[in-house]
Amino acid sequence: MTIAQIHQLFLTYSTVCTDTRKITKDCIFFALKGDNFNGNKYAAEALQKGATYVIVDEKEYATSDQFILVEDVLQTLQQLGKYHRKHCTAKVIGLTGSNGKTTTKELIKAVIQKKYKTIATVGNLNNHIGVPLTLLTIKEDTEIAIVEMGANHLKEIEFLSNLAEPDYGYITNFGKAHLEGFGSTEGVIQGKSELYHYLTTNQKHIFLNADDPIQEAKLGTYIKKIGFSTSNEQYYKVELLNADPFVTIKVKDFTITSNLVGAYNFTNCCAAILMGKYFNITLPDIKNAIESYVPENNRSQILEQNGHKIILDAYNANPTSMAAALDNFNGLKVARKIVFLGDMFELGNTAAEEHQEIADKVGKMNFTTSFLVGENFAKTESEAVKLSSFNDLKNYLKEHPIQPMSNLLIKGSRGMALERILGIL
Repeated sequence: MTIAQIHQLFLTYSTVCTDTRKITKDCIFFALKGDNFNGNKYAAEALQKGATYVIVDEKEYATSDQFILVEDVLQTLQQLGKYHRKHCTAKVIGLTGSNGKTTTKELIKAVIQKKYKTIATVGNLNNHIGVPLTLLTIKEDTEIAIVEMGANHLKEIEFLSNLAEPDYGYITNFGKAHLEGFGSTEGVIQGKSELYHYLTTNQKHIFLNADDPIQEAKLGTYIKKIGFSTSNEQYYKVELLNADPFVTIKVKDFTITSNLVGAYNFTNCCAAILMGKYFNITLPDIKNAIESYVPENNRSQILEQNGHKIILDAYNANPTSMAAALDNFNGLKVARKIVFLGDMFELGNTAAEEHQEIADKVGKMNFTTSFLVGENFAKTESEAVKLSSFNDLKNYLKEHPIQPMSNLLIKGSRGMALERILGIL
């Protein structure tokens, strides 16, 4: 069966599933494979649970007309996403960067949907599986699709850009993320800039933070760029009024106070403001959208628990985002500041150096107590409380409970799951 024929089936049944635990009636199930699972083995179960067709790539499982045998299920999913995107009228905004992708995506969505029928990547489904799945959520009446693209090695953004074929693009920043895969900060810049290469080659529009010297240098004299800046008059003017704790921005005569903490969220808000203005959304609507957006899923959340005020930013971490979070927390005008930092993953052979730099940074700041948690942080030279594992932290806090009325910053890589601290407090 050709991709065009599979696409006709998709237009009829319109829902794609890749997990038998989330089967919906009349969906098409794609039997993906992974290192520890083979979706072909669950194809019959998908039919029993309500799928209409299943896509498999092992002949022995294709036992009826409801099984569609292909050479490779993943490639078929990707080809279907690309084919569907080509047959949609929606404009696509491609989004990547080292930090802030998901928050920026949600802010852009909040603004854009004030005027347009909008879809966006769900959660952080931004890889070689998530991007085609996002493309397949574009409906006939969708006007704008925001597609987040993540990467941990070279050529990945190039591949995802060729799938999504964005009409517009934005890179949040270039930071020390996924150094194990990219090899160096220069590798990160090269990898993320693959989005720029696609957009410039195809003469598409690019949104940029004109105060970022890397973005400015990369785009040079490229004509189809639209930027924001705090000082460069040739771009859309924005001003950071405050970030103690919430980011407050001045745009023309409007003051916008977000629910996001940290000056590092300033540019995330600015990107959404810029795109809103580009797509002719009024400033009152932009203001309403940003002020109504409340972060969740452990991303820059403000919580209060047992007398503590908590900044929970434990969804992920890398040296750049960790340093920014520490600078922001250190600058807050509050008493009794306590930090919990968890190991940063995917740093390769730079892990020891990067963790020591963060430990040194913490040592220069005026925190009441600092906790460094994880195997990498435990090896650093620091006067902070160093603990090799979360269980060690749990036992320590049982014996040394945090005093009430403390201000806490909790940040670490996803694998550390430091949000579990809330259960201890």
